[in-house]
Formats: sequence, structure tokens, C-alpha cells
Amino acid sequence: MSSRSVAYLSVLAIATIGAACSSSKPTPPAELLPAPVTVAAEPPLLLPQETRLSNIRQLTNGGENAEAYFSFDGGRLTFQHTGEYKCDQIFTMKIDGTERKLISNGTGRTTCSFFTPDGKSIIYASTHLGARECPPVPDKSEGYVWPIYDTYDIFKANVDGSNLVRLTSTPGYDAEATVAKDGRVVFTSTRDGDMEIYSMNADGSDVKRLTFAPGPDGGPFFSADGSQIVFRGNHMPKGEEWNKYDVLLKKGLWKPAALDVYVMNRDGSNMRQVTKGLGGSNWAPFFAPNGKQIIFASNMKNPHGPAAGNFDLYLINVDGTGLEQLTFSETFDGFPMFSPDGTKLIFASNRHSVKPSDTNLFIADFKW
Repeated sequence: MSSRSVAYLSVLAIATIGAACSSSKPTPPAELLPAPVTVAAEPPLLLPQETRLSNIRQLTNGGENAEAYFSFDGGRLTFQHTGEYKCDQIFTMKIDGTERKLISNGTGRTTCSFFTPDGKSIIYASTHLGARECPPVPDKSEGYVWPIYDTYDIFKANVDGSNLVRLTSTPGYDAEATVAKDGRVVFTSTRDGDMEIYSMNADGSDVKRLTFAPGPDGGPFFSADGSQIVFRGNHMPKGEEWNKYDVLLKKGLWKPAALDVYVMNRDGSNMRQVTKGLGGSNWAPFFAPNGKQIIFASNMKNPHGPAAGNFDLYLINVDGTGLEQLTFSETFDGFPMFSPDGTKLIFASNRHSVKPSDTNLFIADFKW
């Protein structure tokens, strides 16, 4: 039961007791009566325009929860959470929100976890070898930036958190790892001086660079059949824009703006841009199970100003046609992922939050 519901019930109980006690007493003058209490209606989890979604459930309550991804059998989720720990740690839970378990070791900062196909292991990135403490948060001197910590490396652990094995050891940022159905891992790295996408075997061997365009590429996911990779990118010619980006990256910082969705073959060939001329940042893409559509987050309607953080979810065909808005909340909706059978959608949102800073996880049935 939410705090708003508890407050409503408390007001209702006081009003009922007051009415019962006053039955044998004279009614006080109106000026001595307490002012009427107005109880705001609790906002709905689902908005009328969100017709593709139904049976929505909120899986977390408070703190910062994000990047929740299904296991290959669709029964569990892995996600990152900040609350009782000072910075993000990796957890798993069932898709109904029960059986929540800590997987990472509680030190450093972690991000971007994903199940292996057999469901026995989880890969994720962590800074804990750089320091047990949380890495410093960037100050505001460079504006709104994301930290690209060079102490991030990718690790593999059993689903209970045991048997932690380091998969990357190259200097620079290694993170954002996800897995294909055959076990091949794709990830983002700055090992060659730019944010590029690489793939490797599940044991960290056979590393191959897949992208070569100047500018930040990252957030890669395989299609269900493993033949394609979808990712976010901002490809820029060498010049003023590149120079500003490069200076920040050398400081371990990145301004995530003007992003688009791209698709390529799993070996990096046949790269093509999916979103064109939409404006804003189009990112966190994921393939629909049919391989013909992509879901992603975008602030295309509010790319600048106070509402720039108002991201919604969109669906688009792989060829860039058929753009459709899926969510309509006046705050952040992002990090979407379909269940393997396509019947459910998991995403992170600031909707229905007790505190403005809360980001929670929501799961809904999806209508095709």
C-alpha cells in the first residue's frame, strides 16, 4: 500500500470517528470546524494513450532502479539499484518483483548486467578493483555530463554472486555488456581512444572491434536470432564537435546528446542509421523478438529546456518507417526491453514516484 493510500485511509478514519462522537453533542459553529481536507487522487500507473500496454505492475518502490533485463527464459530480471548502497549495485528478482537478491559485492559502482543463455551466470561491469568506494560524481563545471569511469571492467559471476571472474583488463572504460543466444558478448569500450563497440567470447577471449566511426557508439544489444546488433550512436566528422567530445572523453566525461539508433550485422558490417531527423537523444534501443522493429527512448518532443528529461518510449521499423509513440508520461520513461516471447515489456520510469528522484521498474503486458 502506498503512502498516499495510507494517508487517505487515515483521513477517512478520523472523519468517521468524529461523526460518531458528535451524534450526542451540539455541532460547533462553522468557524470552529476544521477546514475540509482535500485528498489528491493517486496518479494512474497507465495513461489512456498508452494503448499498447496493459496490466502494468510496479516492481520497485523507491531509490534509483534501472536497466532491468530479462533472463533468456523470461522468468527473472537483472537490474541495478541505488538505495541501501551509496551507488549502483546489481540485483536479480523474479518478474513479479519477489526473490530479490544482491549479486555484486557491494563495493565500487556497477552497471549494465545481463544473464547468460543458460541462466547460470550474470555479466556486469564494476569499478570495485579501482577502489572499494564509489567513484566521484562529476561536478557541474562541464554542464550535464555522464562519467565514463576508466576503472570499469566487465565481470562474470554465478547467479548467487559467487565465483566472480574478470573478463576485461584493458585500460579504459569497459561496460554495457549484453549477450547473444549463442553466448557471444557485445560491449562498449574506450580502449582505442573513442567510445566503440566490441564483441568477445564469454570467457573474454577473441575480442573484435565492430565500429570505427568517430563519435560515441554504445549500448549494444543483439537481435533475438543473434544476427544483428542495435545500438546508440552519434557519428561526427573530425572538427569542432569532435574536438569538444574528445576533450571531455579524455577527462572521463561525455555529454549524451544528439544520439540516433543504428543497426549492423553482428560482425560490424552493413551498418545503417534507423532514426533520422527526429531531434533530441534517441537511445536505449532494443529489438522486438521478431527482429523487424526496435523500441527505444527519446526526448524528441522536448530536446531542450526544462522538459529535456521527459523521455518517452517509441517503436520503429528497422528501416526507419512506422514511428509510434508508446508512453506519454510527463517525466522519464527509458531502458525498455521485451520479454523473449514479446508478451511483456519492462522499463524504468519516474512516473508514480514518491520522491522526484525515484526511478522505479515497471512491467506491463504488450499488445502487438
